[in-house]
Amino acid sequence: MDEEKKMRRRGILMQNSKKYRNRTEIIHDILQTARNNGNGVGKTQIMYSAFLSYYQIKEYLTILIDNGLLQYDLSTRKFRITEKGLNFLQLCEKLGDIIEEEKAPISHRSW
Repeated sequence: MDEEKKMRRRGILMQNSKKYRNRTEIIHDILQTARNNGNGVGKTQIMYSAFLSYYQIKEYLTILIDNGLLQYDLSTRKFRITEKGLNFLQLCEKLGDIIEEEKAPISHRSW
């Protein structure tokens, strides 16, 4: 098995051919999964959607809960995005749009 396949299995590579994600991109992926599942989402589903290992997801979920971006419902054992998490996600998406606009060739810019 070649190196890229090994890395993809470990969740290091993204589907859209970006090789490595930074912490912000990983947090974005987790929050997006929680947003897309309004009734809450389990740890395993987040792991698979964000391509993270069990140890990585434990670390990120702790960070997101401690910072008020996610909340955990003990009765359903599911994670839900908070208002602060939604604001963070929207900010990430706006920044992504700005970056993509800057990458666009001059002839395609809207100014």
